[in-house]
Amino acid sequence: MSDFHAATVLVQWASGGLLFLWVTTRRREVGPGYGWLLRGCFSAMAAAAGLVGLLEASRTLREAAALAMAGAAAMVGVVSFSRRKAKAVLPPALDLPAPLIGLAGVVAGGVLAGGNLGLSLARVLVGALFMGVVSDAMLLGHWYLVQPGLRRDPLVQLVRLSLSIWPLELLVFLLPTGVGSVLSGGIDDGFGGLLGWFWILCATLTGVLLVATEAALRIRRYSAVMAATGLMYLAIMTVFGMDLLARIALRP
Repeated sequence: MSDFHAATVLVQWASGGLLFLWVTTRRREVGPGYGWLLRGCFSAMAAAAGLVGLLEASRTLREAAALAMAGAAAMVGVVSFSRRKAKAVLPPALDLPAPLIGLAGVVAGGVLAGGNLGLSLARVLVGALFMGVVSDAMLLGHWYLVQPGLRRDPLVQLVRLSLSIWPLELLVFLLPTGVGSVLSGGIDDGFGGLLGWFWILCATLTGVLLVATEAALRIRRYSAVMAATGLMYLAIMTVFGMDLLARIALRP
């Protein structure tokens, strides 16, 4: 069992999103506007994580890493935007420091959560990857409206990475002490085990949605990309249910 902190969730989401931004932009296929969009969103989220932590009077490595990640991502965004007139290509490696700084904050959040240290770290790190890749896949799917000639490969890659991370997310919350204890009554979630059943529903729906998205992208029509994007919208909700419901239920 471990504590649940909103600041840790925000750090996870921001660092995961920025990491998979680098995974996509290193192909040099997606337009610079996609990078501006994601850096803006996730740097704001990282800044919010730092502020939330500070308001909780938790002045730790997590807050420092969150604010540093926000600054690093914003700086890359400014550099990229300043190069737009010269049409200079932004070196993809510039997008890597921000999520690496953020992952240090994720680790710090895992330590702060308490409980079994190895399991706590596994949960926050896998959660960061899962929330980040699914969010980026949904946002990239929308980007095809702006850049319709973009190949499907970057989106297919993110969806397949999501599918590969899903079993890990499932595993880390089933390992004891995990959701099984909520279902068996060993842990009182305050709702008679209902949060455990909702977790099973979210986990199952997440897997189904990811498989359906991957199948949709095999259809060689533009409408299939929009269908896949809609499915990823739904997957974001079930992914957050899968990650957050388990952590809420497993609080001491």
